[in-house]
Amino acid sequence: MTSIATTTVQDDQVQAARRQLLVASAALLVAGALLGVSTNLVKVAISIGLAPLPYLTWSLAGATFLLTAISTMRGQTPRLNGRSLEYFVVAAFLSVAGSNLIFFNAVPHVGVSFVALTISLPPLLTYVGALMLGMESFCWWRASGVVLALVGTGVLVAAQWTTPDTNHFWIILTLIGPVLLAAGNIYRSHRWPPGASAESLAPGMLLAATALLVLISVITPGWILGISTGNTYALPLIGVQAVVFAAQFLLLFVLQKAGGPVFLSLMGAVSAVIGVPIAMMLLAEPALPALLPSVALIAAGIASMVIGVRACQPITAKKGR
Repeated sequence: MTSIATTTVQDDQVQAARRQLLVASAALLVAGALLGVSTNLVKVAISIGLAPLPYLTWSLAGATFLLTAISTMRGQTPRLNGRSLEYFVVAAFLSVAGSNLIFFNAVPHVGVSFVALTISLPPLLTYVGALMLGMESFCWWRASGVVLALVGTGVLVAAQWTTPDTNHFWIILTLIGPVLLAAGNIYRSHRWPPGASAESLAPGMLLAATALLVLISVITPGWILGISTGNTYALPLIGVQAVVFAAQFLLLFVLQKAGGPVFLSLMGAVSAVIGVPIAMMLLAEPALPALLPSVALIAAGIASMVIGVRACQPITAKKGR
C-alpha cells in the first residue's frame, strides 16, 4: 500500500509540474509577442509626433488603471507594507521605468530591430546573476548559451558601430537596458512578497513606475508630459499601448511564478522573433548589418539555455513563492 501511495503522489507531482510548464510556456509566448508588438508601437508613436516620455508615462498610467480595476474586482488588492512598497519601487525602476525609458528613447536612434534583439539578452544575463546568487546551479548547456549569445551580440554591435552616421552613445545606452531587465528578473523572484499573487503585484509595480516617470519629467528640463490636443491619433494609440502593457505585465508575473527568473527572461527572445519581422515588413525598417549571423548566434545561445532547463537540474531557490 505504501508503494502505491508513493507512486500516486509522484504521478500527481509530475502532472502538476507539466501543468505548471504548460502555463509558463503559454504565458511566455503571449507575453513575448506583446513585448514585440509594444516595441513597434513606439516607432508608430514617434512617427505621429508623440515623444517617448509622455507616450510611455500615459500608457503605463492607463495600464495601471486597468490592472487595478481587475485586481479589485477579483479581491486581489496588494498589501501595503514596507516590504511591498520596496518591491514595487525597485521592481518598477528595473523592469519598467528605467529599462523602457531607455528602449523607447533608443528606437529613433538605433531602430526597432536593434532594440528588439538586445531585449533578447536578459535570459543570459539573468542566468549569470542567478548563478552568482546561488539561485541556479552551473550547467554547461546554459554556460554555452551565454557565450554564444554574447558573441552574437558582439557581432551585432560591431557591425552597427561601424555603420555610417551611427549614434554610438545610444548603442551603449541601449545595451544597459537588458542589464536592468535581468536585474529586475532576479530581484522580483528573490524578493517576491510572501503570499502575494501576480494580480496584486502587477498594478503596484506599474503605479510606482508611472510615479517615477512623472518625477523624472519634473526634475529633467525639457522633458514634459503634455500631449498636443490636435494629434487625433495620440489617445487611441496610447489606449492600445495601455492594453498591451496591462496584459504583458500581468502575464510577466504569472510567468515569473510559474517558470522562475531565467525562464521568464526568454520572453525577450520571443519578442525579437515577433518584433524584428514586423519592423522590417510593416514599418519598412532596413535590415541591420550582420543581422543573420548575429540572430543565428543569439538563437543558438537561447536554444542552449532552453535545453539546459531540461538537461540540468537547477537548485532554484524559489523564495517567497
